Amino acid sequence: MAYRVLGRAGPAQPRRARRLLFAFTLSLSCTYLCYSLLCCCDDLGQSRLLGAPRCLRGPSAGGQKLLPKSRPCDPPGPTPSAPGAPSASAAAAAPAPRLPAANHSGSARMGTKRLPQALIVGVKKGGTRAVLEFIRVHPDVRALGTEPHFFDRNYGRGLDWYRSLMPRTLESQITLEKTPSYFVTQEAPRRIFNMSRDTKLIVVVRNPVTRAISDYTQTLSKKPDIPTFEGLSFRNRTLGQVDVSWNAIRIGMYALHLESWLQYFPLAQIHFVSGERLITDPAGEMGRVQDFLGIKRFITDKHFYFNKTKGFPCLRKTESSLLPRCLGKSKGRTHVQIDPEVIDQLREFYRPYNIKFYETVGQDFRWE
Repeated sequence: MAYRVLGRAGPAQPRRARRLLFAFTLSLSCTYLCYSLLCCCDDLGQSRLLGAPRCLRGPSAGGQKLLPKSRPCDPPGPTPSAPGAPSASAAAAAPAPRLPAANHSGSARMGTKRLPQALIVGVKKGGTRAVLEFIRVHPDVRALGTEPHFFDRNYGRGLDWYRSLMPRTLESQITLEKTPSYFVTQEAPRRIFNMSRDTKLIVVVRNPVTRAISDYTQTLSKKPDIPTFEGLSFRNRTLGQVDVSWNAIRIGMYALHLESWLQYFPLAQIHFVSGERLITDPAGEMGRVQDFLGIKRFITDKHFYFNKTKGFPCLRKTESSLLPRCLGKSKGRTHVQIDPEVIDQLREFYRPYNIKFYETVGQDFRWE
């Protein structure tokens, strides 16, 4: 019977049936191959061959069976773009996103601990603390508040230890520290030069007689039983022989100490601040300090007011400080009374050293 049915179809019927069967088989194979390629993707539904993410637009039953790894499409919305964002091809090769670990941008904003580019090296009782507190108002300066005494007492600890003490600074900021005893330390100029020959040096100087009396007054407040100022100042007062071994006297021989520094640093790299003008014209002196450091004149008259009780300028309150800021109780204290003849003898002793100092630095401080 089958033969008779086919017979009615004619001789071309078997060939047509075979063609239809071949076309159906070929179509089914191509469809399977295409869907197999589309399924070859990672966990995010991103095709390795096409390099583009794929997603399902709807809960198609066929899609659920044939594309089980495809992810739902993201909800419509704006696509954020950021400078430096990776390209599509780079994103295709990137691993699956993870929750961010530590945010290093915070560390970048805090800055890095660096060795100081500038030092206040002296002198004791000259006004170094005032210069430090005033310059710290400047946004381009970060300063260590304590005296590290690295180049005189702690040099053996090494530069890494020294750097660890410094405040964090940005690339645009200057790191600064203050240790007044450096100026009279024989090894300090060489040690600082070995750290960096480009270091800028600030020296705050004051009438050496007044400075010695201030130095003695501070020591007396801590050690009330020490000898008198006159007794410590002279080996033989009758003959006018000054005891230069006493540190309070020796510090004021500025020309002598400066010679050691000029062996390593040019004069243009050393800035001298007048301790007297720092009291009468703090804005002017600090303006010159800012010029020397190569920073904008941010600190001006508006930052100061004169405290009549202390006899010293203080910083006005700022946006970051609700109260005005003055130096501590040890600053501006009343000096002990000294015999005027002793003062005259010390002035005569210091006169040649002062004149040589004026000539060397090219500035007359008018201490005579």
